[in-house]
Formats: sequence, structure tokens, C-alpha cells
Amino acid sequence: MDVHTALLGSRDETVSTLVDLIRVPSVGGTQAEADIVRHVAGLLRAEGVETDLWPIPVAELAARPDFPGMEVDRTEAWGLVARLPGTGGGRTLMLNGHLDVVPPGDLSTWSDDPYSGKVADGHVYGRGACDMKGGFAAALAALLALHRSGTRLPGDVLLAAVVGEEDGGLGTYATLERGWRADACVITEPTNLDVLAANGGALTFRLRVPGLAAHACARTSGVSAVEKFQLIFPVLRALEASRNRTVDPMMGRWDIAYPLEIGTVRAGDWASTVPDLLVAEGRFGVALDEPVEQARAAFEQTVAEACAADPWLKEHPVTVEWWGGQFASGRCPDGTDLVRRVLDAHTDAHTGTHGGPAPAVVGAPYGSDLRLLTNIGGIPTVQYGPGVGYGHCPDERVSIEQVHACAATLVHLALNF
Repeated sequence: MDVHTALLGSRDETVSTLVDLIRVPSVGGTQAEADIVRHVAGLLRAEGVETDLWPIPVAELAARPDFPGMEVDRTEAWGLVARLPGTGGGRTLMLNGHLDVVPPGDLSTWSDDPYSGKVADGHVYGRGACDMKGGFAAALAALLALHRSGTRLPGDVLLAAVVGEEDGGLGTYATLERGWRADACVITEPTNLDVLAANGGALTFRLRVPGLAAHACARTSGVSAVEKFQLIFPVLRALEASRNRTVDPMMGRWDIAYPLEIGTVRAGDWASTVPDLLVAEGRFGVALDEPVEQARAAFEQTVAEACAADPWLKEHPVTVEWWGGQFASGRCPDGTDLVRRVLDAHTDAHTGTHGGPAPAVVGAPYGSDLRLLTNIGGIPTVQYGPGVGYGHCPDERVSIEQVHACAATLVHLALNF
């Protein structure tokens, strides 16, 4: 049985595997995030695939100066790499996918259980279907098709199943620390089967805006932290606008290539008291090739200048903290043939069947593990995967046809790389 026949014969199995993965509520920091990695390891071992499963020393790694950040508490985390060994002399290809998901949010906005794995209208539904269990199922299907067909390639094929991607990149960071490397990597994040060759960065920040408490009946004797935040917010919007006037051509498809947004705001502790503290948290977009330190300095300077223009904030300035996920930007190196190889593999896999235009080669305004693989691991990396636009939202879903299409491309890539 050749590898293409093996892949074609596993299409129903790929869907059922995806459904099973979605039914594991692997929200970052929960026990299920650890359980799902061990579950996948069990699937691979049952097939006789070589696996490296190890407990990640979370506290040890988190203490390192180049640790990429973490926004949830974890008492347990696991790393997993599956390997199809080559015969020798060839290049190693890594497939990478994360199994952690974000929380489902307001359950009333969902049409069904967020972890149902419902199959309907050519899609699989549920939290993580698009971001990115659909892509992981495609990578797993490709690896198993190669294994079951007995295909032996000159180089190794690896599948890294990682966690903690949503809040910094713990799993991929730990995989690199474990010593795993490759000559190229494809992350099967949702790209609508385009080739994503660059990511802007995203730095999580916290602002503490001071005020002065007073009884609300005598509010003029106090200073409202809410009102002082109103001086800061438009300055941040202006900073975002100035940083997006000219952007790298790779980011040209986005209306805002490097977004700056406030995600949470908390202020006050009593309805009849002038609030003496407002805490705002958000994310700050980092431009392609911009050093993280430079981006932070621009942000901090903007906040400082805004404070200097107000008498109260001049004496009681807003503080800036950098916490949680710290996503640098990343780019697949120009000198690699990986982008061309993925484009060729897509064409080879889908000529006459998939139809549609050739994939675009683009960048994206969100952080991902691409920057760890390229910046720390020195591994040329792109993203190519099924799904688009439905991650992190109610009724998240992924196209079944795109999952199969992604798997077929990955098989062709492995054969030709």
C-alpha cells in the first residue's frame, strides 16, 4: 500500500480522531491540557511509532531569562515528539501543532456544547476545532499514512505535540530545550491553506493608573483613576496608528498589521468611592524584525509622555508591567526553500481535485510558536493549515475538506523535502 492510498483510506478515521481531540477540554492550565498529550502519545505508541514523552519542568524553564511567558498556572505539563526515522542522509522535517485551547467564554453564545465535536455541514465544531486541533489532526494523519505505508525517507519526519502555545509557547520552548531540531518545520495553524511565512509579535502588558480615593459625595476632593485612564487610552490608539502607517509588504493584507488593544479593565472597590486604582491589561503588536526591547521602549515612552502632560499623573505616573505571553516577531529566512516546497506540495496534492488559486504567501498580526522555532531553534518555519476566522469564537469550526487537503499537502511535502 502506497502512502497516498493509506492517507485516502484514513479520511473517516481522521475526522473521528479530531472529534475525540475536541471532546478533551484542554484549556491551558487545566489537567486536561496534560491528559490530551498523553492521549496522543498512546495513539502513536499503539501504532508502533517511536515517541519521546516527557514531563516538562515548568518552574525551571519559567525562571529562565529567555522564557517566552505564561499567563496561567500549571502544575503539570508534558512534551511529546513522534519520530519516523529516516534511512540516512536526508533532511529532517518537523510538523508542529498545539493541543491547548482557550476557554469557551459565555456558553449561551454557543449553539451546542463547546466540546461536542459535532459534525455538520462539512465542518467539525467545538473549541479548538480551528485553533488548532483540525491542523493537528491533519499532521497526525500525514505521519500515520507515512508510517502505515512503510514509506522510508532519507530524513526523519517528526511530529511535535505541544501545549501552552496560547499563553506564550511553553511546549515548543520545552521541545527545543529537550534538544529536538529539524531542517524545516510546518506549524499547522489555521491559514486557510495559505502559506504564512512571518508573524508580528504580541507583548502582554499591564497598566496601573493611580487615583486618590474619596467619598463619592465629595468626589472633587479625590482623583478618579478612571478619568485618568481616559487620558491614556487615546494616546495608545495614536501610538497604534503611527506604528501602522508603513508596514512590511508581508503584512499588507491586514487593516491593522500591529494591533494594540486593551483587553481587561478593573477599577474601584466600592460604588460610592472615587476609584483610587485602575488596572488595564492588553496586548501590544511588535513589527516584523523589530527587537522586543525597542517595542517596549516605544510603549513606555508614550505612556511617560502622556503622564508628563497631566499634573496628577506627572506626580503619580502610570506604571507599565510586562507579563504573560511575550511573543517576539518571527520570519521564515529568505534563504530557505521551505516556502517553495510547501507551495509545490500543495500544487502536487491538489491539481485537478482541490481547485482554486495557489496559496498566497503572507504574514500575520498575531504571535505564534514560529518565532521560537526560527529565533531560538534556528529552524526555518512556516504555518500552513486548515481553517480561518473561527478560532477563539463561539461555534468554532473547521472545514473537513481543508483538514484532508492539509494532510495531503504534508504527505507530498515529506516525500519531496
